[in-house]
Amino acid sequence: MPRLAIIPARGGSKRIPRKNIRDFLGKPIIAYAIEAALESGLFDQVIVSTDDVQIAEIARNFGAETPFLRSAQNSNDTATTADVISEVLDAYKKQHIVWQQAACIYPCAPFVTADLLLQASRVLAQQQADVVFPVIRYGHPIQRALKLDAAGKISSLLDGYTQTRTQDLESAFHDAGMFYFFDVARFEQTRSLRTENTIAIEIDENHAQDIDSESDWQLAELKYQNLK
Repeated sequence: MPRLAIIPARGGSKRIPRKNIRDFLGKPIIAYAIEAALESGLFDQVIVSTDDVQIAEIARNFGAETPFLRSAQNSNDTATTADVISEVLDAYKKQHIVWQQAACIYPCAPFVTADLLLQASRVLAQQQADVVFPVIRYGHPIQRALKLDAAGKISSLLDGYTQTRTQDLESAFHDAGMFYFFDVARFEQTRSLRTENTIAIEIDENHAQDIDSESDWQLAELKYQNLK
């Protein structure tokens, strides 16, 4: 079955400059995603979609391909992951290459592993899902979330749960921000990575870290060192 791994890595990251190729415990952070995809043996091609020549060179050094540079239109702050995926798939169609399955693996996801990608691939096939991706359980029930006004006074974000015991509240989950494994035909129909036929794989919060700030980066390195 033809499978493609897409690692989207634009050069213009704002919150952490040059984030996608910054050193993470001895090598550029994007290298972890590339190596996991290659190690899984799932993919006919592992490519990096980027607008940045330096990122492209580093990606190739770690075994990925960069068959084309990303357009300026899909390299700005408003371009979505779905936009980037669509551009890649359209570029291959012009070469008369059609993929059946694909994975979009984020470049700042050092915790992604070949085993997790293999698990997602099996779930996609066995449950005939549109999309499979990892999620993390919230540590505290979101129904009991609080909000603050300008003076610092608190109120409930959601009404009706103040007196409910936390153990009686339904668990909630959030996207782990690592990857999406998907059926290409269904993606092209829906242009969405979140359909009614999407399956989640729950992972432990110590096996992932969203990296949007310097403190996030430091926490990710601590978590990774602890695991390894």
